[in-house]
Amino acid sequence: MRHVHLATEEDEEDIYSGYNDYNPTFDTEDLDNDTAFQQAVKTSHGRRPPITAKVPGTAAVRPLGTGFGPRVNLSSSMGRPMTGAVQDGAARPMTAVRAAGYTKAGFRGSSFDPLGQSRGPAPPLETKSEDTPEEKIRQLEKKVNELIEESCIANSNGDQKQALEKAKEAGRKERVLVRQREQILSPENINLDLTYSVLLNLATQYSANEMYAEALNTYQVIVKNKMFSHAGRLKVNMANIYLKQRNYSKAIKFYRMALDQIPGAHKEMRIKIMQNIGVTFVKTGQYADAINSFEHIMSESPNLKAGFNLILCYFALGDQDKMKKAFQKLIAAPLGIDDEDKYISPGDDPHTNLLIEAIKNDSLHQMERERKALAEKYIMTAAKLIAPVIETSFDIGYDWCVEAVKTSQYVELANDLEINKAITFLKQKNFTQAVETLKMFEKKDSRVKSAAATNLSFLYLLEKDYTQADVYADLAVTSDRYNPSALTNKGNSLFLNGDYERAAEYYKEALRNDSSCTESLYNLGLTYKKLNRLENALDCFHKLHAILRNSAQVVSQIADLYEMLDDPNQAIEWLLQLRNIVPTDSHALAKLGELYDTQGDKSEAFHYYCESYRYFPSNIEVIEWLGAYYIDKKFCEKAVKYFERAALIQPTQVKWQLMLASCHRRSGGYRTKALVPCFIL
Repeated sequence: MRHVHLATEEDEEDIYSGYNDYNPTFDTEDLDNDTAFQQAVKTSHGRRPPITAKVPGTAAVRPLGTGFGPRVNLSSSMGRPMTGAVQDGAARPMTAVRAAGYTKAGFRGSSFDPLGQSRGPAPPLETKSEDTPEEKIRQLEKKVNELIEESCIANSNGDQKQALEKAKEAGRKERVLVRQREQILSPENINLDLTYSVLLNLATQYSANEMYAEALNTYQVIVKNKMFSHAGRLKVNMANIYLKQRNYSKAIKFYRMALDQIPGAHKEMRIKIMQNIGVTFVKTGQYADAINSFEHIMSESPNLKAGFNLILCYFALGDQDKMKKAFQKLIAAPLGIDDEDKYISPGDDPHTNLLIEAIKNDSLHQMERERKALAEKYIMTAAKLIAPVIETSFDIGYDWCVEAVKTSQYVELANDLEINKAITFLKQKNFTQAVETLKMFEKKDSRVKSAAATNLSFLYLLEKDYTQADVYADLAVTSDRYNPSALTNKGNSLFLNGDYERAAEYYKEALRNDSSCTESLYNLGLTYKKLNRLENALDCFHKLHAILRNSAQVVSQIADLYEMLDDPNQAIEWLLQLRNIVPTDSHALAKLGELYDTQGDKSEAFHYYCESYRYFPSNIEVIEWLGAYYIDKKFCEKAVKYFERAALIQPTQVKWQLMLASCHRRSGGYRTKALVPCFIL
């Protein structure tokens, strides 16, 4: 045995001493000469029990020895090559050390390789076969879901035909899926949710394509299947289809059946169904039943639509007191939006101001504005409807509506109702009452004062009192400088007084405040036309044509401007467009004939002059041209009827009698007398 060399004080200067020494206990090279170890090996101490290995097709072999015993060449006895270490000529050791990858030769020099990567790459993991029935079912189910999704996307994009095709294909594949599941799995494993989704989507697409019979049949399949627990709610969809088909009795029946299927916890859904029932009763003229539905809604969950429909029902029955009560319920219905104070900046905090600016035009605020505008529309329409019948006169009834609105959350709407009252007077040609009503707003706030003054200016323009029109136009502009209607009326007043330059400035200011003010843009084009700035006028009317595509007045102005700019080809093109808009306009047809005549195209000119004469046979210029055309073509007898008509229209004009006499003479009718009027000198 070797002894360890202990370092002494004399060896302190040698700092590397002892590093080459090691404990002989770990030396395995001299184990063959170690008497104690060999004695332990020969005895049964530490020896594993023998293992008998039997290979199929061979006889039993002798027990395998341990790693330290004599080696057995199993490759020769079994008759086949071995893997791993056996192929190297040595039997595979059965000890834990050799099995973990340690060898006597590679313990110090080789790296640790427990996975055996040095012997080549590991075999790939076993992949799941896609040919199994369960995997096929899973893939088919995935395909059905994809088809339903594609159908819904096509429907949202407006491609109803493609959506229906996808829905039908999903139905076919789903039926195949059900058959495969029944063959492989038990019937309890059928995916009912997928079947429900396929049928519901198919019925929806049928309805969207107006294939109502097919949609109803598909809904019936769902409703009659007791395995779908909540399918009874789909009777609402069936009732909607019956309503579209004007089968009102069945629609009411299915609405009520659906109402029985929906529990009381779903209050909003029940209210909507009851509203549909009320609308259906209105369509059938059963106003008493409709009133019961709408009254129930207004007592449980009041809303604007139900309140407005209730007023219509009472108006149909002529019940004045109930109309007043229904109007009060309408203006008391909750609007469901917050006040506008949250959109006002509270201070100089930049973060708060930035947040307020961000939410001023977001989708939520736009929805709130739309809901408020809808509420104002309902209230204004209801007031105009019931005002003439709830009191002895229209103005008294309107005053009652105004007072009712002033005590509600729609206080700002009272002034609009007053202005609407004046406009109603104007429609009734009661100018005195309209002016008196509008003059009441001279002491109101700036917005209402500007609106009233604008209407007063317009009234005086209609009455051709340009002085008063100008006064109220100034008042309207002073009250609200950003009111485009007020600026337009001021420009109109200046235009009628001949001050075209200042009128153009007001029109342009109105357009800066509201670029969609078509009145200002049209009047600006007319002003440039008066100032002989034809290119600017043409630009205005082209912009207006982009906004109002089918405006005959705009197209006529463009054609006239091209004629003034000596471009007859463009003028003809725009007049042809005008003919498509108003094919019976005799003036446009006569203008086309005139332009073709100047171009030397007599045949086209004759065609359009004849068309003009057919729609308006009293245009002297057209009659004269047609008579002269037939004289030039030597058809004097055809020219006679035109000059006879001209003589009837202008009996004091001598030339028509002379033209008649000339036509008769040229055609050989010397005995025919032309009636020539006599003048006493």
